[in-house]
Amino acid sequence: WSCCIKRTTVFSEFLSIKGCTRRRHSNETPQEPVRPEVTSEKGDVKQHRGEEMIYQGPKSAEALEKERPSSDEPKTKLQVKIAPSLAQIAEKMEITEREKREKLGDSNAFNRLCVQIYQSPETDAEICTYHPGVPVFHKGYKYWNCCCIKTTDFNAFLDQKGCTTGKHCWIPKQDKKRWLAGRHQTGEQVVVTIYAKNSSPEHSYVEANRTMLTCHIQFEGDKVFHKDIHLWVVIDMQSSFVNMVPSKVEVSMRKADAVAWGKLEDPKHKPGKETAHFKPLRSIYSLGTRVTALKLLERRLN
Repeated sequence: WSCCIKRTTVFSEFLSIKGCTRRRHSNETPQEPVRPEVTSEKGDVKQHRGEEMIYQGPKSAEALEKERPSSDEPKTKLQVKIAPSLAQIAEKMEITEREKREKLGDSNAFNRLCVQIYQSPETDAEICTYHPGVPVFHKGYKYWNCCCIKTTDFNAFLDQKGCTTGKHCWIPKQDKKRWLAGRHQTGEQVVVTIYAKNSSPEHSYVEANRTMLTCHIQFEGDKVFHKDIHLWVVIDMQSSFVNMVPSKVEVSMRKADAVAWGKLEDPKHKPGKETAHFKPLRSIYSLGTRVTALKLLERRLN
C-alpha cells in the first residue's frame, strides 16, 4: 500500500495486512485526491481544483513563418560583457599600436579616400572622413556601397566625400576572415561562438534586429571577421548579449519562441549577388596612381 512501507510478494499476505489508519465506519467510498491532467493537445482546457488550466503546444512552422518580421528592421547593438583579462590584453595591444604609429613618420592613412599624412600624435587626434564600404562598378554606375550615391562620371565618383567619420587608420588591416564559429542551444537560448583570439572591444560590435544578426569582430591586432546572418527564428534582442573573453566571442541570443532551431541561418533566405571586397587603397599613392587602380578595377568588373 502507498500509505505504509509494508511489502510482500505473496498475494494472500498482502490481503491480510492490517490497515495503518483509524477512522469511524462509513458506507461511503472516500474520494481519491484530484490529479492534474496534462495533455499535448493544443488549446485543451482542464479543470483543476476549480481553476482553469490551459496547456498550449509550440507554434507550428507555418505560424512562425507567417509571423516572421522583416529583416529590414532597424538594428540595435547588443549589450557587451568584457572579461577583465581581455580588457588588460586590449590595453597592452593599444599601447603597442600607438608605438607603431609613432614609428611611422610621414606615412599616409589607409582609410578609403583619406589623404591625410601622419606627422605627429596631434594628427591622430584629427577627425577622419572616409568611406567604410567598397567601390562598386555596375552597369556603368560607380558608387560606394556604404552610401550608394551613384554617378556615371568617374571624376565625380573620386570627388565624393566620405560618408563616415572616425579615427585615422595608419596601419593596414588584413582581409576579412572566413566564417569560423560554432553553435549550441538550450531551451531558451542560442549561443553563437566566434573563435577570435584577443578581440578588440573598441573596434568590434554585434548588432541585431529580430531576424538578423551582424557580427564585426577585430582580433589579433589587424584581422577582421564580418558576417551578416539571417536567423532561423525570431529572437528577443533586449535579453540577448555578447560575452567577450581572450579566446573567443560568444553571442547569446534569447529565443522569442521556445522552439528548437534546426539551423542557425534561415534556409529560405536567398542572398543577393555578393559585392567583391577589395583591399584598402593605400593613400601613399598619388592621385593619378589611385585613379589608374580604380580604372583597372572598373575594367575587371565590367
